[in-house]
Amino acid sequence: MTEKDIIRLRLFNQHLSRRQYKNPRDIVSYMGAVQAQDYAGAKWALGMRLNKSNDDVVEKALADGDILRTHVLRPTWHFVVPDDIRWMTELTAPRIHQISAGRNRELKLDPATYKKSNDILAAALAGRQLTRNQLSEILEQNGVSTGTERMMHLMAYAELKCVITSGAREDKQFTYALFDDRVPAAKALSKEEAVIKLAGRYFTSRGPATVHDFAWWSGLTITDARIGIEGIKQDMIAVDIKGVEYFMAAHLPDTKLPAAGTYLLPAYDELTVAYKDRSAYINTNQNGRAKYLIFDPAVVINGKIAGNWKRTVTKNKMSINLHTFKPLNPAGLSEVERAARRFGSFWNVAINVAP
Repeated sequence: MTEKDIIRLRLFNQHLSRRQYKNPRDIVSYMGAVQAQDYAGAKWALGMRLNKSNDDVVEKALADGDILRTHVLRPTWHFVVPDDIRWMTELTAPRIHQISAGRNRELKLDPATYKKSNDILAAALAGRQLTRNQLSEILEQNGVSTGTERMMHLMAYAELKCVITSGAREDKQFTYALFDDRVPAAKALSKEEAVIKLAGRYFTSRGPATVHDFAWWSGLTITDARIGIEGIKQDMIAVDIKGVEYFMAAHLPDTKLPAAGTYLLPAYDELTVAYKDRSAYINTNQNGRAKYLIFDPAVVINGKIAGNWKRTVTKNKMSINLHTFKPLNPAGLSEVERAARRFGSFWNVAINVAP
């Protein structure tokens, strides 16, 4: 297997070079979790992977609770589905609490403070959804200080304790809801069962990948990541590439893999951030510049980062400004323009590309 094979298989398994799902819930469930701190970019990350979707469809899925947005891996914002959020949070929360311990001490956030905050939040959200600012005011009124980053940690802790989760947006503001109002009851999984389940989602949707890639993405230890892989080995193919073992789902496509293609990735897209080793996407002669674009909107051509892009929005019109490492030839520019039209269609606006 070559580097080109890795790229094309990842594009296929991540539903970028193929798009069989129409429902946001289905693609999020398939992928396990999709990074979502850049909200607009994360919606496009779903749109890219769906067949004929648009922003309204994704927004409705979020408003209806078909997908939720929460801190669950590493920890940062991710989209997850209600059927997965409980077991996934119970798996990853202990590790996140461990990582957060030092900052908790600095902010004077002890177990008693967190319990008091959770009780206040639960009472405030009974039968309704409220914004972060509204909840901050309620906490302050009840003697819980929310300044100096404390609010961020209080809310994340409540998410990790399965007290709160995302609600529908109110205009452009995010709201929170009671976890149990949005999430169905479910049988608890053992830690081993949950690790194996998460590993299955990861390597099915993102393979070929390594144990270190999985540990990075999930925030789990290498030991736990190995347990996950061991539990799914019967459903995986292991491939040695330059002395490194890669895993992917055993069910390979029946037909020839699609061409790598051209994409306008949002910031923090799973094609790049889901792997600890991202060298497959970087041309060696562009290593110095490309490696810094992993967390920015990236132009990807034939599986390689070719530059970055930025959108500028005016009334009913959007411009895509390209900054590529080298000028695009007419064929390359045509492919970027086609990718941009898909982007514009998702947002239902006319699109213009400025090379």
